This record gives sequence, C-alpha cells and structure tokens, in this order.
Amino acid sequence: MRIYDIIKNKRDKRELTTAEIEYFIENYTNGKIPDYQASALLMAIYFNKMNKRETLDLTKAMINSGDTVDLSRIQGVKVDKHSTGGVGDTVTLVVGPMVAACGVPFVKMSGRGLGHTGGTLDKLESIRGFRVELDEEEFIRNSNEINICICSQTANIAPADKKLYALRDVTATVEDLSLIASSVMSKKLAIGSNAIILDVKIGSGAFMKDLDDAIQLAKAMVDIGDGYGRETIAVLSNMDEPLGKAVGNALEVKEAIETLKGQGPEDLFELSLLLGSKLLVLANKVENEEEGKKMLIDAVESGAAYEKFKELVKYQGGDLNQIEDLNLLPKAEHVIEVRSKKEGYVKSLNAEEVGKCALMLGAGRENMESIIDYSAGIVLKKKVDDEVNKGDVLAEIHCNDIDMAKKVEEHLHEIYKIGAKNQEVKKLIYGLVTKDGTELY
Repeated sequence: MRIYDIIKNKRDKRELTTAEIEYFIENYTNGKIPDYQASALLMAIYFNKMNKRETLDLTKAMINSGDTVDLSRIQGVKVDKHSTGGVGDTVTLVVGPMVAACGVPFVKMSGRGLGHTGGTLDKLESIRGFRVELDEEEFIRNSNEINICICSQTANIAPADKKLYALRDVTATVEDLSLIASSVMSKKLAIGSNAIILDVKIGSGAFMKDLDDAIQLAKAMVDIGDGYGRETIAVLSNMDEPLGKAVGNALEVKEAIETLKGQGPEDLFELSLLLGSKLLVLANKVENEEEGKKMLIDAVESGAAYEKFKELVKYQGGDLNQIEDLNLLPKAEHVIEVRSKKEGYVKSLNAEEVGKCALMLGAGRENMESIIDYSAGIVLKKKVDDEVNKGDVLAEIHCNDIDMAKKVEEHLHEIYKIGAKNQEVKKLIYGLVTKDGTELY
C-alpha cells in the first residue's frame, strides 16, 4: 500500500477503504508519511468529502493511534458532555455538579481555551490550588467517591488528531465536516464513558455560524458515536450572544457557583437543566426529561449541587475558602463601567467580538504559550432584547491594564447594537439531533 495511491483515490472521488484509512493514520502519526502528502490527502478529503463509513473509520483509527481510558472500574452509567466552543460557556461547571448530585457519575477530560473561546480547565485553575493533572487511579477514585471528576486529557489521547489538526490549521482544511466530527469524537470516544451529550453551538461566537451547518456537524458526530456503540445525542444551542453574563475565568467560576445556588443567569441555568436532564435520561436515572429537570432543580434548591461543586474542588486540591467566600477569587485591580450613549433595546451583541475583548484583557490565549490573567474579563449588564436608557451600565470591564481597558470600552460601544426592539424573540435552544433524526423547536 502506498500513500500516493490513497491520495489519488480520494482525488478521483473514490471511497477510501478501512485499510487505507488505517494505513494513513498509523504512518502519518509515526512520521513515515510527510506533511506534504498528508496535506494533499486532507485537501482531497476537503473537496470530495467522506461518507458516514469513512468518517467512522477515520475516527476509530485516530482513537487507536494512542491511549484509551478504561472507565469500567467506575460504578454506574458514566456520562460526559462536550461543547463545540463558545463565549461565557460555563455549562460544564454547572451541569456536572448537578448531575453528580443526582447520583450519576459525570466524568470529563477537557481541553484548554484558545482564541476567543474559554476553556473549562482554565476556569477551574482560577481557583487557587485546583489540580487538573490527575493520574488514572485518582480519576477513577474521585469518580467513584463523589461522582464527579474534571481533568485534563492525557498527552497520548488521539495523538493523530493533534498532529492532523495542526496541519489542517495551516492548510485551510479545518472546515470539513468529517474532519471536524472525527477530531471531536476521537477524543471523546477514547474516554470510556457510556453516554455523551454534545452541545453544538450556533452563531457569531461559534465555529458553526448557521443552523444548517450545525445540524450537519451534529448529525456527523451523533453518527460516529452511534457507530462506535456509544449513546450520543446533540443539542443545538444559540451562541449569537455570550451565554450568561460573565466572560472570563474567575468571573465565570463565580457565576457558576451563583447558578448552583439558584441565583445565576436564566439562560445558563435553562441550558444546564436541559443538558442535565437528558444526561439523567441517558443514565437511566429518570424516565423522561421533565422528571430529570425536577430532580436537578431539587438538587439546586436543597444545596446538594453546590455541595457537590465544593467536593470537586476539595478532591482536586482547590481552596474551599474561595468557594465559600467568592470575594477571595482572583479580582482585577480596575472595574470600569461601560455606559450607554443611546436609548432603546439591545438588538445584537456579537459573541465572538465580546470574546475577543476578553482576550485583549488577558482572559484568554492567543497561543498555547500565552499566560492567562484569571481575574480579567467582562460582565454583561445588558443583553439582547433588554431595554436601555442613556447612561445605563451596559457592561463592566474587569482589568489590570487600564490602557487596554479603554480600547475594550470603545470596542464594546461598537459591539452593542441599540435600536428598536427585535420583532423576533431570541431562541436559546434550536433543536435536538439523535440517531433517530433531527427535531427543531
């Protein structure tokens, strides 16, 4: 078998065999196939696509390129959740403790944030002492004892994906659906949870900007999960504006804790309830979504969900004082109010641009070597459809660099579009994709 022939087959719109895909992944990962030939194949895939079977074979080959995590020693039905990335997306920190408080093991290996999207691990590391690097024994022990563990992926999970993604990033082949779906799912399926819920974001702050593309991506990922024998469903959710009000690591931790106490933003709680209730159904804890929502609300109202978050922090070495007194979390030196120069209603609030503002303040990474300022970020006081009077506070800028804050303030005035009230009511949830089809709300 030769890589030349595999490139030619896909160039000529032929299906790649399972053996050809396995040959490519194995030999590219171990360095026997050079980047220029791998790039040619990626471009051929980009133009001529992969079918359902090829995409599943690619995912399996990437899983088999590295380590897998056996979770069979964790009792119960293990559930996991993945977001395709957004701004202010603090759902994992809310839904994980809620589900765990209901007696279902929530086990998650996460990545870090890059660019305008935040990473769950970075948020957790804003808590003093919180450890995300755990060995497998600790991961399993914590999951068994408190039903929740959130940590970093091991270095050798799907190494083929890491290598291929870096190549896709510089060869304009990132946007192919099969390549995106196999990249996401290879990392999820390498970790042996029983059920996965995918939060596929749509809008200005998401990778997928429109509904049709998001549905196609969700279908591709659900098909992979189903083909791999893993219960998988996808929820389609809005990322045209940031989720919740906080954008920035310590600010989002604070917001997550407030939400677990029943005092958080309505949209963050609503999405967490939906995802959590579906996880409880997948785990056979409840018979339907409504029963699941009731159980989750009870966990919040009783204080069990908040206590579960505290257990997560304690077990992973974090400072509980910062959780019990939120004023002890990292705080920026300056808090600058952005006041409206107009009156009317917020018509739009571009999530990507808000995320870029937070990035400018130091809340995110330009590259993986960037140092994060855990205290920096933005708190949105007005969101889409809110009424605004002249002089009202639109947002707060939390920063340690006053000059950069002034630039961000100017940009936020441009991002907030204020005018007549929108005629169409905004949607938080667009629909659901399962192995049985797509249901739009």
